[in-house]
Order: sequence, then C-alpha cells, then structure tokens
Amino acid sequence: MSIRDKQARLVAEFQAIPEWEERYKRIIARGRTLAAMPEALKTEDNKVRGCASQVWLHAELDGGQLHYRADSDALITKGLVALIVQVYDGETPGDVLRTPPSFIEELGLNANLSPNRANGLTAMVRQIKAYALAFQTRLNRERPTEITPRDNARLADPDAT
Repeated sequence: MSIRDKQARLVAEFQAIPEWEERYKRIIARGRTLAAMPEALKTEDNKVRGCASQVWLHAELDGGQLHYRADSDALITKGLVALIVQVYDGETPGDVLRTPPSFIEELGLNANLSPNRANGLTAMVRQIKAYALAFQTRLNRERPTEITPRDNARLADPDAT
C-alpha cells in the first residue's frame, strides 16, 4: 500500500468520526498500538526537537525500506507520532521524501490542535523527512551512477557514437 493510500485510509477513518473529542480518543488509542521502543533508543540524539512533550523517533533502513520506532511521554503526542509512523513506516526513503503528509491538513489536525501540539507535529514530520534524506543520501553514495563519460557525451549529443 502506498503512502498516499495509507493517508487516504487514515482520512476516511477519522472523517467518519464527526466529533473532535472522539477523534482525540482515537488518536490516543492509536498511540497505544505503537510497538514498545527500547529504552536504549530513547537517547538525546533520537529526541525530536520542537516538541513540548518528550518524543523519541528512531529510524533504520532494512532492505531499502525505512522502519521507524517512536515513543512519547504524552498520550496525544504519542498518538500523533503513531499516525505519522503508520503512514511512513516500511516505505523507501525516496517515497517518504516525495510524499507530503497531506492527511494532517485533510483531517484538520493543524487547525484543531493546540499551537504547541501543532508545532510538535511539524517537528515530528521534519524528523521523519530528515531520516529519509540521510538514508537516501547514503543509498546514493553506495550506488554509483550508471552513466559513464561516454554515456554523458551521448546524452548531450544523441547523434554521437
């Protein structure tokens, strides 16, 4: 399932809940579904800067796919990071970088969260994208380009042989 499909499914799920109080309960419940994050990963390096609550986010690349682990000491914040992880986990760094978190606006999270939580949500997305960029950069270095100098000449002048 693509990132866009995951986002569409999430939007449909939450739009079926008309009251924001019930949506908050669903967000909190989503946080409870996060896999436990080992204490060893709750380091300063994995802390998300810009969150009023403590939020830890860790990423690993396995077989070309990103896998995120996250936790927070606040219920709603943990639910918000769980939503982001649900959308981007298991995707390639390139797909994460190319696909904006449109579900945030579509759900009205940016308008219905307190300013501190909205800022924290932005910081979490920024961290998800930063991990993706770091891993994409590493992948690009590990896979040298297939274009050779001769290929470059052919690209510049298709009639060149």
